[in-house]
Amino acid sequence: MSKSVKSPSLAGVVSPMIPVLVCALAIFLLSAMDAAMKVLVIAMGVYNTVLWRSMLATVVAGVGWSAGPRSLPAASVLRLHVLRAVVVGIVLLSFFWGLARLPLAEAIGLSFIAPLFALLLAALMLGERIQRQAIWASVAGIAGVAIIVAGQFGHATYARDALLGTAAVLASTVFYAYNLILARQQALLAKPIEIMLFQNLSVAVVLGLAAPWLAIALPCDLWLPLAGVTALSLAGQFLMSWAYARAEAQYLIPTEYSAFIWAVAIGWLFFDEAATWTTLAGAGLIVASCLIAARSNPRLAEPIEAAV
Repeated sequence: MSKSVKSPSLAGVVSPMIPVLVCALAIFLLSAMDAAMKVLVIAMGVYNTVLWRSMLATVVAGVGWSAGPRSLPAASVLRLHVLRAVVVGIVLLSFFWGLARLPLAEAIGLSFIAPLFALLLAALMLGERIQRQAIWASVAGIAGVAIIVAGQFGHATYARDALLGTAAVLASTVFYAYNLILARQQALLAKPIEIMLFQNLSVAVVLGLAAPWLAIALPCDLWLPLAGVTALSLAGQFLMSWAYARAEAQYLIPTEYSAFIWAVAIGWLFFDEAATWTTLAGAGLIVASCLIAARSNPRLAEPIEAAV
C-alpha cells in the first residue's frame, strides 16, 4: 500500500479528467493486486508471500535506483526508512492474513477506515485539533465497521475466522495510518525511488530474520503470479503518483472508493464471493465518513495506497 505526493505546480498542465481516469486505472490495478495476493497467501501463507514479494520488489527498485543519480541516505534518513519498513511489515502481514479469511469486498471496505485513524493519530502525535466534522466522521466510520461485523454473526460456518480476519484488517489500518504520517516525513527527505528501494529492502531484511524457521522455497508455478503481483503494485503506485502530480486531491479522492466496486466484481468472478447487504451498508457508511473527514481536513484524509 505508497503515499502519492502531489505537486501543485503541475496542476492544470493536462485536463483534470485525464488524471482522474489514470487514478481510477491505478485503483483497478491495485485492487487486482490485492486479489492476486489473496491467491498467493492461500497457497503459501502470508509470511512467505510478503517475504518473496519484498525481495522481488527490492531487485526491481534496485535496478531503477542504480540507473539514475544516487547516493546513500544519511543515518537519520535510513533510520526513518527502517522504522517505516517495520510498520509496513506489520501492515502487510496483518492485512493479507485477514484478507485470506474475509471476502475481498469486506476487507477492502474495512480498510477504508484508515484515513479516520490518521486524523486521530495526527491529533495525538502532531497536536492538531480535531474538528467537529472529523468527530462525526469517526462515529459514522465506527458504525460502518459495526454493521459489517454484525453481519458476520449470521454466517456460523465461518464466524470465528471472519471475526479474526476483521480484527487483523482493523489492526492493519491503525498501523497504516501511522505509516501515512511516516510517509509524509519520508517524502520530505528522500526521492520516491530511494524510498521504494530501502523500504522494500528493509522489509525483506526484517522478515528475513525469521527465514530459518518460516521461509520456504517459492514453488516454480508461483513465480509468474508473484511477478504479476509486483508489476501490478509498481504500476499502480506509478500511475497514482502521476495523477496526484497533475490534479488536486479533491478531484481524485472519490476514485479511491472505486476499489470497493472492483473488490465486489473480482470477488464474485474469481472467488465466488457475493457481497452481503451488511457489507454494502457498512462500506457505504465508512466511505461517507471518509468524505466528511476530507472536508474537515483534506490533507490528512487523502487516500493512501499500499506501502510497497
